[in-house]
Amino acid sequence: MSEVHATRRSRLRERCNAAGAPAALVSRPANVRYLAGAAPQGAVLLLGGQDDLLVCPAPPEDRPADGRPDEDVRLHVLSSPGGEAAVAAAGLAAAQGCDALAVEEHDLTVSRYRAVSSAAPGLRLADLGGAVEQLRVVKDEEEISCLRIGAEIADQALGELLESILVGRTERHLALELERRLVDHGADGPAFPTSVATGPNSGRRGHRPTDRRVEEGDFLSVCLGATYRGYRCEIGRTFVIGTSPADWQIELYDLVFSAQRAGREALMPGAAYREVDRAARQVLDSAGYAEALPPLTGHGVGLEIDEDPQLAPAAMGKLDACVPVTVEPGVHLPGRGGVRIDDTLVVRPEADGGPELLTITTKELLAL
Repeated sequence: MSEVHATRRSRLRERCNAAGAPAALVSRPANVRYLAGAAPQGAVLLLGGQDDLLVCPAPPEDRPADGRPDEDVRLHVLSSPGGEAAVAAAGLAAAQGCDALAVEEHDLTVSRYRAVSSAAPGLRLADLGGAVEQLRVVKDEEEISCLRIGAEIADQALGELLESILVGRTERHLALELERRLVDHGADGPAFPTSVATGPNSGRRGHRPTDRRVEEGDFLSVCLGATYRGYRCEIGRTFVIGTSPADWQIELYDLVFSAQRAGREALMPGAAYREVDRAARQVLDSAGYAEALPPLTGHGVGLEIDEDPQLAPAAMGKLDACVPVTVEPGVHLPGRGGVRIDDTLVVRPEADGGPELLTITTKELLAL
């Protein structure tokens, strides 16, 4: 991966040079890991005019889940414990003779920004903006492989849960069990807090599990994800507990399933973000559920669980090949519950078979 990380840093350096900044300070942890192979706690990456430095407040721990620093990046550990790596990096940039430094203003707090500015008064600070995030949108096959393995782990954990007795158990208990199973199957950990929602809670996006117990006839909606080598995927499914589903449950499920399928089928290189959202949204709009819909149909995934692109009504831009995204429409009816179906896919051209589905747990409406 050393050559991969070097290429990424070279692309960012070209952008910085074009903007008149000979050095860049990368502080957002996911961006540091993307460019340097690892992001120890509190570390920043300085792309300098002479050396690329991973500046750490303390010696990094050797933990596989944290990644391993690229051997071409020089490690600089602060001499005093508890120091601010970003401030130290600004001083190092000035010492290298840089007159301007691009920083991630969207990541730095006001106090950190002021401290960085004070550390090297002669250094002009420029905004790096979302340059690294833009580089991260299109994934290489190594990144996609990590997402694929993470999806397999999430599928395994969910499949095992579905084979167990569910009635009488709490949402919180089921969520904890799913997260344990993710780790048992090789995940670094959950990609985000696992959501298990039953009965009137089901279908609610981002629901935090409660002590409500699973009951016969409930909708059960589950949303979980695995982190594997830093990369995060997502899957969401909805089931019925114990009995044959009621007519209203079948109708609502079929509707959300149709919306999700429309969104998946719209994923192709060159498709506008908003058109993918519209494909799924109009199915639910036409059935009268416009007020019950979430603000977006999906989003990118990678080193963070919520990345660009955003598949939303006002989103600008078009999809490229090798961009992993979620498609996750849902409907929640207050007091009754609802349905959410969520997959992680990779955009592929039709010549390569169209979008690659990473999360393969059945989307059939099962009675568990």
